[in-house]
Amino acid sequence: MLKKLLRGIFSGIGLMIGYFISEILLTIPQIASLTYLSTTIARIIFVIIICFIFGIILYIISPIIYKGISNLIEYIEKSMQKMSITEIIYGTVGAVIALILMTFIAKPISDISNTIGPILLILVNVVAAIIGAEIMIKKKEDITALLVNIKKPVIKEKKAKDVVKGIPKILDTSVIIDGRIFDICETGFVEGPLVIPNFVLDELRHISDSSDSLKRNRGRRGLDILNRIQKELSIETQIIEDDFPKIAEVDAKLLKLAQKIDGKVITNDYNLNKVAEFQGVPVLNINELSNAIKPVVLPGEEMTIDIVKDGKESSQGVAYLEDGTMIVVESGRKYIGQTTDVIVTSVLQTAAGRMIFAKPKDN
Repeated sequence: MLKKLLRGIFSGIGLMIGYFISEILLTIPQIASLTYLSTTIARIIFVIIICFIFGIILYIISPIIYKGISNLIEYIEKSMQKMSITEIIYGTVGAVIALILMTFIAKPISDISNTIGPILLILVNVVAAIIGAEIMIKKKEDITALLVNIKKPVIKEKKAKDVVKGIPKILDTSVIIDGRIFDICETGFVEGPLVIPNFVLDELRHISDSSDSLKRNRGRRGLDILNRIQKELSIETQIIEDDFPKIAEVDAKLLKLAQKIDGKVITNDYNLNKVAEFQGVPVLNINELSNAIKPVVLPGEEMTIDIVKDGKESSQGVAYLEDGTMIVVESGRKYIGQTTDVIVTSVLQTAAGRMIFAKPKDN
């Protein structure tokens, strides 16, 4: 419906343009002196034909114009989503200041000619507005400090949060409940700011209020972890109020927020990891980190382990390393409950973790 309406509007604009052009053409002596334009009817027919031609042209190219306008609006919308409210305000102020200055500086341009002058003036004003907005956005912190007269202290207090200008790390519900993120942040391997969306906090509250005791304990553990991160760690944390009412799932909201603020999602959810990769959102997976820092074991190495149970096959025994890595020992069932020396035969790396296959040294 909108396309049809715009097509009609563009056709009307084409008729108007054709009318003005026909009037201009009739003022040219060489055209006005033509014999077939000597009568009033001939002139009217000439005007109608020109109007019809331009109306048809704009009717044909209206889908291209519509598509161009739609792409421009979509580009502006995406650019605006990436900008904060402060940046939008500063950009607007910068553009207005630039336009005010250009009214005085670029006035001689409009006097060049009746046709070219105004067009050049419009182009110069557009370029000046863009430059003014860019300058204000890039210098917003300096301008704010100058206006408010804020002096940043050189020496920070020991208990102050370390403000690091880095890529925001957005925590999802699963990684908060897991709790290992606290230990990782404590080691200093992760730089802030850590971003906790308000909708993740709401989900944690719902889980902690659940009638299921297991879910309730997990939710309360997640809230405890967040409190410890804020109180005990020096890393910067931010609680963001941004929400996406049209999106129902929390995981989808996380990915949308990461795209909006150019951040990374910290998770241990395998499915969320895969969806994020598909959408081009960077992910830091705690499980992948855990697998990466496990000690490397090569075939042929000797190990001393405690075989604790039997495996899937009738003759297999199973043992575990301190980090939880499973060791499957061929012909190890008879050694269950014993400390045994084994030789590594192979190592299998899966999405779930690392699995080691071995055989008793006696064999």
